[in-house]
Amino acid sequence: MQLLPALNSGGVERGTVDFARALVTAGHESIVISSGGRMVEQLQREGTRHIAMPIHKKSLSSLLQVRPLRKLLAELDADILHVRSRVPAWLTYLAWKKMPAASRPRLVSTAHGLYSINRYSAIMAKTEQVIAISECVRDYLLQNYPQDLRRPPQIVYRGVDTQEFYPDLPLPADWLDKTCTEFPQLRGKRWLLLPGRLTRWKGQEDFIDLMARLAQEYADIHGVILGGSEPNKAHYEEELKQRVRDRGIEDRVSFVGHRADIRYWYKQSAMVFNLSQRPEPFGRTVIEAAAIGTPLVGYDIGGPAESLRACFPQGLVDKSDPQALYQTVRKLLDGPAARSRLTEEFTLEKQARHTIEIYQSLLAESAANGSGEHARD
Repeated sequence: MQLLPALNSGGVERGTVDFARALVTAGHESIVISSGGRMVEQLQREGTRHIAMPIHKKSLSSLLQVRPLRKLLAELDADILHVRSRVPAWLTYLAWKKMPAASRPRLVSTAHGLYSINRYSAIMAKTEQVIAISECVRDYLLQNYPQDLRRPPQIVYRGVDTQEFYPDLPLPADWLDKTCTEFPQLRGKRWLLLPGRLTRWKGQEDFIDLMARLAQEYADIHGVILGGSEPNKAHYEEELKQRVRDRGIEDRVSFVGHRADIRYWYKQSAMVFNLSQRPEPFGRTVIEAAAIGTPLVGYDIGGPAESLRACFPQGLVDKSDPQALYQTVRKLLDGPAARSRLTEEFTLEKQARHTIEIYQSLLAESAANGSGEHARD
């Protein structure tokens, strides 16, 4: 049973749905508890049961869900509870703690982020086994929450579904024509793609400045900023568009908004970028693009750098060096065609297999002890 706030969009949500599908494929019963969202339909279509509960609000009123959740857990009798976010983790932990130790499920968390250092965030380290999605996250947990960890975190990288993202992915027959009709400036150009929501630390400003330099030398390239702005961040999108105008490259950069067909954008692009200004826990866009084989360029910080190092090391750039970024991109544009390559550790199949092995290890431990009690409470 996986528990998370909602199922609308984002890396955690996408990872939950992907893993639920892998569980079903492997013959396990899969249940997800969340407050709902637009990905519920897909989840259910792929064989997972969804139970709607308001376990998403950062409010004391959420504590009213602890007793109903405990009752539900007892009824469902799951082997594993897997929490993926702080509010659901607190509610689940409080419900789980008062269940009979001999029969309660094993409690697992995945730390998807570099959480703020406080008692609220510490809950992600208090479970019986913590999964870290990268070395970056593991090291952060060991440094900041050593007193809460019951055992060392295990690294399980996020995985790409290679049935969806793969090198020979064909573009739908009319996809390119329709896309270029919507964005005529893309027609006949080499696309440089920066995917990610429009927020200050995702690197859109660096990308625009890079495009301003490249536009002076390459007539055939076009920058694509893919991603929407959150409702309260619309002003930042306008700031970025003003930056494009100030650089005089309105005809060389397109804002294409949020796209459900992102895999085709990866496929059609000459290069994909991750230019986050601060360490990200992982960076799913890097491995998705690598699975398709598109060259990648990104800063050598955080989780994305781990993926880049494995899949396309020649695209790593020191964050503090805009000249190195420019030179790396020029080398890739001018050189022989290069391809990124997804390594096995970043596949959904490997992620699912490794996670299930962790589950089985915990269950074997329970069986050996004849009890659900294994580590200090």
